[in-house]
Amino acid sequence: MPTTYEPIATTTLGSAAATITFSSIPATYTDLRLVIVATATTAAPDIQLQFNGVTTTTYSRTSLIGTGSSAISNQASSQSYILLDYTGLSTTVPSLYEIDVFSYAGSTNKTLLAKTAEDRNGSGDIFTTVGLWRSTAAITSINLFLSAYNFATGTTATLYGIKNA
Repeated sequence: MPTTYEPIATTTLGSAAATITFSSIPATYTDLRLVIVATATTAAPDIQLQFNGVTTTTYSRTSLIGTGSSAISNQASSQSYILLDYTGLSTTVPSLYEIDVFSYAGSTNKTLLAKTAEDRNGSGDIFTTVGLWRSTAAITSINLFLSAYNFATGTTATLYGIKNA
């Protein structure tokens, strides 16, 4: 059975913003994919993700990082968000993020797989993380934010619904 991607919403920032939010996500798909191409107004802030506006310590992640000169793994539990990158955003070179959220409308804890590619003109990194939100609530909103910084003008985020045709 082929899988289809349907765009739910796209945000392209016309001015700098601290957050990008997708709300009123319909429960009509099996999974979600979020694709982000971003820069920041200040170098090195990390993108953080929360579901449904929940800020409690119900998030965990395990990450693998490749920097070109080393491989790193790390884990964090009882967090108030899921971290989506390692070195943070550049002010000049866009980073690419692909986040797959599985069974987002189901009644089990929510999992995601995030892949990030950050080029620093030869010194970038890749960051892959498996995230967990310990909640059985359906995901109806996704909040992306930079701690004390802003996404730059032109940052684009698109949310897709995935379903089997």
